[in-house]
Amino acid sequence: IEENSKIKIDIDKIDFDDVKTYDMISAGDTLAVFQFESDGMQEYLKRLKPSNLEELTAMNALYRPGPMDNIPDFIERKNGRQNIEYLHPLMEKVLKTTYGIIVYQEQVMQLVQVIADFSLGQADILRRAMGKKQIAYMDKMKPLFVQGASQHNIDEKLALEIFDLIYKFADYGFNKSHSLAYSYLAFQTAWLKAHYPTEFLASVMTSLLNDQNQIVALIDEAKKFNIKVVPPDINKSTANFFGSGKTIFFGMAGIKNVGVAAVNKIVEARSNKPFTSIFDFIER
Repeated sequence: IEENSKIKIDIDKIDFDDVKTYDMISAGDTLAVFQFESDGMQEYLKRLKPSNLEELTAMNALYRPGPMDNIPDFIERKNGRQNIEYLHPLMEKVLKTTYGIIVYQEQVMQLVQVIADFSLGQADILRRAMGKKQIAYMDKMKPLFVQGASQHNIDEKLALEIFDLIYKFADYGFNKSHSLAYSYLAFQTAWLKAHYPTEFLASVMTSLLNDQNQIVALIDEAKKFNIKVVPPDINKSTANFFGSGKTIFFGMAGIKNVGVAAVNKIVEARSNKPFTSIFDFIER
């Protein structure tokens, strides 16, 4: 954006509670937003209406084969249309931020610590064993889990039920630290689009100069923001797309078979004096 429009932005000072950004995300207008641009993700975001980074992080982790099945329940619980239930009250402090649904690998480790007093090392080994379906090791750890749970007055039947629930999710639980880093960058991207849509979309178009289909999709996206993309102009356009106000000027290098080097020569010849005719242009 700095290169294309000369607007300087301190990305580290972005407000992660910015309502305008969450409103845009909740409307599903996330084309070109890192991690959130697929049609399926846009639809889920419209239903979820996220209002904080925690919910974006959970959605990022859930939108993968396996945990994707839990997205509808996550959305219903978040919006108060489905009761949030826990097999045992001790589980609430681990699963409260994800509305009672196990989403992350870290939660698997925390649950076996909280329920059965496993050490952090034991918890991580059990998580890996569950993920890799190492039955022999899990059979060895299950009695220890039941024994540890009994210290919290949890009977064997409930302890085994909790163990089976954890096992079910451990197979595809995503790493929260990874998902949070992705969502942090995704929000920064969304913030730029929400506050500087013209410059943002022009920059994305420039990054996709040779992808005509993507550029067409981005031109349609610009219309949603009441931004007009004007055709290439020999006296105004540069190699790249660039934005000003509510207008994006089509980059001449985005024209099929027109390279960046050729356009740079045109811009150099044009300097600050417009071409007056096709003959003037060819001569210069």
